[in-house]
Amino acid sequence: MARADDPRRKVRRTLQTAASAAATLLGLFVVALMIAAAAYLTPGPAAKAGASTTVILPPGSGVAALGADLARAGVVRSSALFVAAAELTRSAPRLKAGEYAFPSRASLRDVLHKLRVGDIVHHRITIAEGLTSQQVVDILNSAPILEGQIPTPPEGAILPETYEVTRGEQRAAVLQKMMDERDRVVSALWARHKPGLPFHSVDDAVTLASIVEKETALADERPRIAAVYVNRLRIGMRLQADPTVIYAVGAGRPLGRGLRASELQMQSPYNTYLNAGLPPGPIANPGRAALAAVMDPPDTKELYFVADGSGGHVFASTYEAQAQNVARWRAVEKDRAATPANADLPAGKTKPRPTRAGRN
Repeated sequence: MARADDPRRKVRRTLQTAASAAATLLGLFVVALMIAAAAYLTPGPAAKAGASTTVILPPGSGVAALGADLARAGVVRSSALFVAAAELTRSAPRLKAGEYAFPSRASLRDVLHKLRVGDIVHHRITIAEGLTSQQVVDILNSAPILEGQIPTPPEGAILPETYEVTRGEQRAAVLQKMMDERDRVVSALWARHKPGLPFHSVDDAVTLASIVEKETALADERPRIAAVYVNRLRIGMRLQADPTVIYAVGAGRPLGRGLRASELQMQSPYNTYLNAGLPPGPIANPGRAALAAVMDPPDTKELYFVADGSGGHVFASTYEAQAQNVARWRAVEKDRAATPANADLPAGKTKPRPTRAGRN
């Protein structure tokens, strides 16, 4: 029979106590792990307004500062819990700054995933076809999410398109992206341009495309208008393009009226009524379709076009046919001048309308 002070009994009691403590600790750990997992996976706070919460996380912020910003915005319930989750998942060194839109009730796991992959908010800036470079610069300067100053690039150096930008992005970088895209598109089109065109450089092609762009807003007309001007260049006929004169008069900004006879006689290298060939450079930034039309125009004999009264143009191969088309357009103008919409205007005036080229 073992005595009360038997060493083996003491060891057994010690082991039992240790085992009990370990079981208790294990149980507490499992409970803590379950609580942490629930906090990590379950839905977070609801957005204070709308379907998401937008938060701007500044560069250089540590994980604690990020957690504080997210908790203050109501994206996570606890800054400390966010920090703990970031550390335990080894996400802390990989969290990226920027502007984020977190869906309402996003879980902590989803919040950390967004920050790890840099799923930031992208804004869009649309540059319409036919804008001048100064107009493009004005658009970029008016975008409050962009930063920095930019010069006005040469006319025709930008590709009109919709571009994704991010908050805090430098305007110079956005502008360079637009110019690089223009170079890429123009180079690709020029590499397969139609042989025998009456111009020999990319710059000439862009110049002609800018005129085509300003002549019509109808996609199906661009190739025909490009062909008219190519045909005129081939035979040495003046382009007589109204948009070139408009550019000379108002630096490309809409005049809000038709051209005056005196303006058609204005001395300017951009006046294609007085000067043969292409103007010295583009008059706007042409889009892909206008560039493609100029570099691969259809084979036609058309030399003229004039407005048809419905927003488009009617084309002709001979001066006689053009004269008839012009007469019909003048009749449309006369009818419009007599409508009540123009009754409050001075005699002989109509409300402003697009002026198009190739009248003679």
